[in-house]
Parts: sequence; structure tokens; C-alpha cells
Amino acid sequence: MRLWRPNRSLSSVGENLCESLFFFRSPKLSSSYLTSSPILLHSSESHRVSTFSTAEDEKYGFRRPEMYGRSLSGTVGAYERHVFLCYRSHEVWPSRVEGSDADLLPKLLSSAIKTRENEISVKTKLTICEAGEGTEHSDGDVLVFPEMIKYRGLKDEDVESFVEKVLMDGKQQVYGAHDALAGSYIFVCAHRSRDKRCGVCGTALITKLIEEIELRGLKDQICVHACSHIGGHKYAGNVIVFSPDLDGRIMGHWYGYVTPDDVPELLDKHIGKGELIERLWRGRMGRINDEEGKEVDEDKLPSAEVSKETKNKPWEKDIQGND
Repeated sequence: MRLWRPNRSLSSVGENLCESLFFFRSPKLSSSYLTSSPILLHSSESHRVSTFSTAEDEKYGFRRPEMYGRSLSGTVGAYERHVFLCYRSHEVWPSRVEGSDADLLPKLLSSAIKTRENEISVKTKLTICEAGEGTEHSDGDVLVFPEMIKYRGLKDEDVESFVEKVLMDGKQQVYGAHDALAGSYIFVCAHRSRDKRCGVCGTALITKLIEEIELRGLKDQICVHACSHIGGHKYAGNVIVFSPDLDGRIMGHWYGYVTPDDVPELLDKHIGKGELIERLWRGRMGRINDEEGKEVDEDKLPSAEVSKETKNKPWEKDIQGND
């Protein structure tokens, strides 16, 4: 596994974009499994100007009183794998998209993972992300981190087989049509029907991310997705970044209270230099192993220890009164 990272900031991109970008690829996967084209940045919000009133901003946006109300470190429960099911637009997701009878594929996958969770050795989290028109992903595509694999076109009838062979047996590279993912992925909670704070903040963040990424000439290296509820409405804007660290490991780092003003720092510092933004850091996916391969209890990150259990439960009532 090789990771090349520039010493300079992403904001200093010159004429040769390759010199200012890193590219992640696993040597264990043959070229036939690699994506045939660069990762594209996409979102249905890509050309939409996010506007909302001062009153809405003060109640649901970045000026609401709860912003920066507490320390964020330790507000992510422990888990080791993140699965994203690409499914329709975030604008049409119901509040409980994983449990909706009208959205069978998310419901089937969520149910299958929950039913087999004691048999899945790697603790797995499922989130829905946007797919369809204007994106490079179709309904049913499944993105798996930290494995960095995309499975194409999961069907209702294949859900049980997928969970058994990929998530339980770990046969990631022999199951169905799949591609290796490369570059960095940013997921922004924009699940407005679940909580208006996420809808207001998430939409604005996606717009700003796309602007800044295009400004830096990085749209072929960073992919932005709107995603469903990830826990912690009060911390909106909520962002998860999957990007190789200096050792080439993929870890999902969670950020909260992210505003459009923080986006340049998120790109230049976290993705560009592999440094955490500690004041916004909620926690991360995965655990660090010691030299003998044993799991250690606390993170070796500068932001302090990540708790084993979420202190602020994601099932707390949201601002619309949902449990």
C-alpha cells in the first residue's frame, strides 16, 4: 500500500494538479477491479445556492444557541466498518429511511445487518447516501470503508447473500461486481426530514465544499455525498471524512459544529496534511492495534480518548420530536 502526500497545502495547487494531490490504491487488487475513471465529486446540491433567513439560521443553522455548547470528543460510539447504501435523493428520504416500508432496499439491508450483528465479527454501521441523477452512483451501489470497495447494484433478493459473504465471511474481493475506491470521501448529514438542523446546515456545507474543492481543482480526487442521520442532531453540521492517513490507513473521522467557514481548513489541514481539527473532532471509526496486533483501548490521536460508548445517545429526541 502506497500513499503519496504533498508537503504543501492544497490551497497552493499549481498548474500540475497531480503534484498537489494524493492517490490511494491497494496493490492487492488487480487493475481490472479498479475504477476506470477518476472519482467524481457529486451531489444534487452542486449548483444550488443555499439561502435561509436569519430567523431560520438562529433556530436551525449555524447561529443557533447550542452551537459549541460542549466538547465534541467522545460523542461517537465504537465501530470498525462503515457501510453506505446509495439510494435515491436525500430530499425524498423519509425520517426513518432504513425502516420505511416504501423504501424496501434500505429496510432489507438494515434488518439483515441487525439480525446478524452478533455473527459479524467487525462491528458495522450502516448509513444511506445519495444516488441517482447527477451522481456517479446508482441505487443499490454499496460503499464499504475502510476496505475502500464499491459493490455495484445490490438488489433486494441479494441482500442476505451480501451480508453473509461480504460482512460476515469477509470475502470482499470475490463477491459480485465491484470496484476499488480511491481518493477521499466526505459525507455530510443533510437528512432534513429527520431533523431540520441537518437539512439546513448540511445543504450549506455541501454547497461550500463543492465550491472550495472546485476552486482547488480537486473534484477528481474528493467525493462529496449527502448522507442520512448519523447521530447527534445537536452537533450539526455533521461531517465524516474518509481519507488515507500518513501510514496509508483509512479511518472515518467525525466532525461536528462544522460551518462553511471551516471548509477550507477541513480540506487543507485534514485531507491535505492529515492533521485533525481538534476543536470540531467528535471521534473516529476503528481502533488502533499495538505492535503485536492487539487492540488498544484508547486512541493515539491528539484530540483525546474516544469513548467506547456514545455519551450523547443518537436516539435522543431530535428537534422535530422524533425519538
